[in-house]
Amino acid sequence: MTFTPAISGFGLGLRAEHYADLDRDGVAVDWLEIISENYMVGGGRPLYWLDRLRERYPMVMHGVSLSIGGTDPLDEAYLDALAGLAARVQPGWISDHLCWTGIGGTNLHDLLPLPYTEAALAHVAARIDHVQERLKRPLVIENVSSYVEFAAADLGEAQFLAELVARSGCELLLDVNNVHVSAFNHGFDAEAFLDTLPRRAIRQIHLAGHSHRGDYIIDTHDAPVAPAVFELYASAVRRFGPVPTMIERDAEIPPLADMLAELDAVRAAARWERAA
Repeated sequence: MTFTPAISGFGLGLRAEHYADLDRDGVAVDWLEIISENYMVGGGRPLYWLDRLRERYPMVMHGVSLSIGGTDPLDEAYLDALAGLAARVQPGWISDHLCWTGIGGTNLHDLLPLPYTEAALAHVAARIDHVQERLKRPLVIENVSSYVEFAAADLGEAQFLAELVARSGCELLLDVNNVHVSAFNHGFDAEAFLDTLPRRAIRQIHLAGHSHRGDYIIDTHDAPVAPAVFELYASAVRRFGPVPTMIERDAEIPPLADMLAELDAVRAAARWERAA
């Protein structure tokens, strides 16, 4: 199973606040990432703008509800809707999170971490195989921010991700902000985390802001990318090269001009690191 995306450079997460501003020539955005669930049901304004902006920008799809690590059966109706949206958008790739989002049919509306055990690894790899067969393409899996850890663990998070790639053929969405947040919260070495990931599996990079509360950090996506995250991104560029990179912003969303200025800073950081 192979799929080669025609996407490179620097993108933004598509948010309703920016629909109209993105619908013009000369906007310095190479591609857009859509939240899959925002466009999987109904119609109206979101689908109008999705189709209109798809004519201007390549897109990738990013989900929050797959619950690839959950114990409930995979939702086949959800996978049908996801496949239907992919047929409409023709995305470069489809991603979701290494997490579980509910149990017993109840959605907890959070991206919850897994126990990094051999049993969980086998469980998730099998579920990824099923999703990839349904979508006819590799699934791209993102590392999440976490605030608690399971007492039982056979592997570190980065080792778990690397082994998941080896067993399933999935690819990785490296969220650099999430690495920084989790490393601070749990006291692990963020640079060593990056060193453990398989280089060729890194399909995309996320950058985002967070809220620093002194002795812990919360992944809030409501602020500019922090300097420490920029520093870790520079390390990622040195290791993994020119991976397509984007900024996520989900709250306190500024005007598009501010997002474009921040994206220019990301471009500059990547250029400098590649030249170094």
